[in-house]
Amino acid sequence: MNNDLHNTDTAMTTMPPRTPMRMWAQDLSACPDQLASHANPNFGRGFGWRLALFVPALTATALLVAGMYGWLSETGMTGLEWVLLMLIGVTFIWVTLSVSTVGVAIAGLLAREKAQTRPRCDIIPLDVALLVPIYNEVPSDVFGNATAMLDDLARQNSPHRYTLFVLSDTRDDDIALDELRAFAALRASAPQGVAVHYRRRETNFDKKVGNLLDWITGWGAAYEAMLVLDADSLMTGRAIERLADELSVDPSAGLIQTFPMLIGAETVFARLQQFSNIAYGWLLAEGLAKWARSEGNYWGHNAIIRTRAFAASAGLPYLQGRKGKAELILSHDFVEAGLLRRAGWRVRFLPRVTGSFEETPGTLIDYALRDQRWCRGNLQHLRLLKTAGLHPVSRYHLFHGAVSYLLSPAWFFLLIVWALLGVDSETNVVRYFNETNPLFPDWPPEMSHIDSAVFLVIMYAMLLTPKLVGAGIIALHPKATRVYGGRGAFLMAFVVEITLSIAYAPIMMVQQTRAVLRALFGRSDAWVAQSRHAQAYPLSTLLRFHWVETILGLVLLAGLGAGLVSFWLIPIMASLCLAVPLSALSAVPLSRRLPGGLKMQSPNTIREPGIVSRARLERSRLHAMLKAARMPAE
Repeated sequence: MNNDLHNTDTAMTTMPPRTPMRMWAQDLSACPDQLASHANPNFGRGFGWRLALFVPALTATALLVAGMYGWLSETGMTGLEWVLLMLIGVTFIWVTLSVSTVGVAIAGLLAREKAQTRPRCDIIPLDVALLVPIYNEVPSDVFGNATAMLDDLARQNSPHRYTLFVLSDTRDDDIALDELRAFAALRASAPQGVAVHYRRRETNFDKKVGNLLDWITGWGAAYEAMLVLDADSLMTGRAIERLADELSVDPSAGLIQTFPMLIGAETVFARLQQFSNIAYGWLLAEGLAKWARSEGNYWGHNAIIRTRAFAASAGLPYLQGRKGKAELILSHDFVEAGLLRRAGWRVRFLPRVTGSFEETPGTLIDYALRDQRWCRGNLQHLRLLKTAGLHPVSRYHLFHGAVSYLLSPAWFFLLIVWALLGVDSETNVVRYFNETNPLFPDWPPEMSHIDSAVFLVIMYAMLLTPKLVGAGIIALHPKATRVYGGRGAFLMAFVVEITLSIAYAPIMMVQQTRAVLRALFGRSDAWVAQSRHAQAYPLSTLLRFHWVETILGLVLLAGLGAGLVSFWLIPIMASLCLAVPLSALSAVPLSRRLPGGLKMQSPNTIREPGIVSRARLERSRLHAMLKAARMPAE
């Protein structure tokens, strides 16, 4: 154990002279006193696109609810029937919004709307800080990525000046020692003219929010912009340059976000996420950029931010938690984007800036654990909706962040009601007294198999529409399918992805429902580093993690065997019963001998981007160096 690692001054020797910038917590109950000098509160012309998003979604939802009301109201409506109808409405509208987003994307592509561009000669050189906040990460991975990015950036002949800061909140002294060793190797190999710095905080108050605050108030005044990266972020020099150029020529921009593509997927579950991200995600990203306009969102990394704008308008206060205890805003990125826009700065999303990458959890359990950490922060957004001066679209982003988790309990409750409905009036588990006691009318009316089928077909069709449209566009273009290994391989991968997504969806529904309940009852999870290397979990862990899903699946199976549960729930029942083996399958590495379709190949796996290959080599080199340094001397 190295005691000197506890001394912040040791790490400070690698930092430049301090250039403080003031940053203060914003008052969420009052609008800002004045807007930014370059700000225009009426950016863009997005109203028509927003109508194209919300009107079809609301119309389709209203039509479905009206149809369900017609089925349910044949014998009069009861309170529980109104609850069922409300659940159908609140779940379905978010499905239709995804479909509308795809529609907006296609309409935008067909309209060939010109992008708002400025001459490159207008570029003013910026001092850009590349910030990499880390917490108990694998040092060889972090610094290997940084080495690859700096080398690629040095080849850009950029007018901008870049400085890399690795901002450590690591608590493990052994990992911190490896960080210093890796940093020394990075500094020795850094391209000429690119300064690299490392700082480890003595106390990691306020987590990532406090880490960035510490840098801004200590060194932020020397840099016009900061490019915030994650521990697993990887960006090409060209992508970094594009963001810096855009910020330079747009004085009203406070934040510009990219669309990160997933890389490094080797397991079944990770490859499932990667294929979906690349094959369909681009279409949703196009639609989001089209209707959000200058009121975009922020996902916490791979984004460039105007430093003075962020310091002046995005400082986060504490929330009042249970028993009056101060509570940190956890999902800070959504809130920071809203506060920037509130102060008059544009928050832009550029989905076509290629060369921005990140990794994804390798197993179902790792994905669910990450979701648990995110859930509590997203539910906090409901308490922030009353923030004064927020743009309506910023409020929508906050609300959507919370709803993305609340939908799982809604679906779960809808599933319970559906199971209790049975297959007919004789097998209905929810029983009330008949007309001899008018205070308790029969509920619900009999729903035929045809009615049940129509409802489920509509729901599944709407859920799959974004994927079907994205896959259809690719399948109809030979050049597009070629980068997936050919049309046959692409269509096979598409079928595999759809099948696995349907299989994993009920499991994730239960896991997110549990996460919501934990958050609502105040059970907080410890701040731990995200698992970025997939590992197969033992059977005991799988059983302990998925026992709820398994029991629910067996209950549905028993109900099906007794003739009490509709056979339309068989796919959900099968998924829940098989939660343990499906979770084990998620960690299985994909064999290179499998046909391309079964491996869910995508452009980034068939022809790996050069920056990804370079990062892998640098990671391996640093891993070997650190391993040798840890070996005791003979």
